Amino acid sequence: MPDVKHFDPEAVLEQVERLFWQRGAASTGIAEVVAVTGISRSSLYATFGGKQELYVKALRRYVERRSQPVFQALADDGRGLRAIEGFFDRLIEARCAGEHARWGCMISNAHAGAEGGDPEVRGVLDRHQERLRAAMRTALGAAHDLRPGLDLDAAAEMLALLAYGVNLRSRAGADPADLRRGVSAALNSLKEPK
Repeated sequence: MPDVKHFDPEAVLEQVERLFWQRGAASTGIAEVVAVTGISRSSLYATFGGKQELYVKALRRYVERRSQPVFQALADDGRGLRAIEGFFDRLIEARCAGEHARWGCMISNAHAGAEGGDPEVRGVLDRHQERLRAAMRTALGAAHDLRPGLDLDAAAEMLALLAYGVNLRSRAGADPADLRRGVSAALNSLKEPK
């Protein structure tokens, strides 16, 4: 007779995602996961595998549910630099105010933490970087006010790195006004001189 789960694995994975996002994988023990989810260790292991497998599943969920829709919206926007400005405005607002303030980004946190050395985690991080850079490149391609001769691929890479920097600095308590000034300077460097 098959084992019947007495919990919703997707709801548990959402709780675990939030826990790892806020605290990081290295500083979150399996006992905390058990306490937050109310699920026994044996049920967690039987459903998700060990802590590392659980972390990777949570990281992938974060990308699919949180990052990818934002990247798609940026790529589909069509307003060029205005779309990128809006992306950064929303990013700074989300990272500095509201429910997830000062949590940073689960992806940026993984880049900065020891978990980023795991090959499976590294694969998730690399794909995230590629998608972010591609969305920035698409948005830049729609811009009509860029300086002549701008290398769009290099500019997209710079903007992706800037997004990671905003995420890390916001987690450390950076002033949103300082983050906005830095973003404005970076975007102004891409514009055609008037």
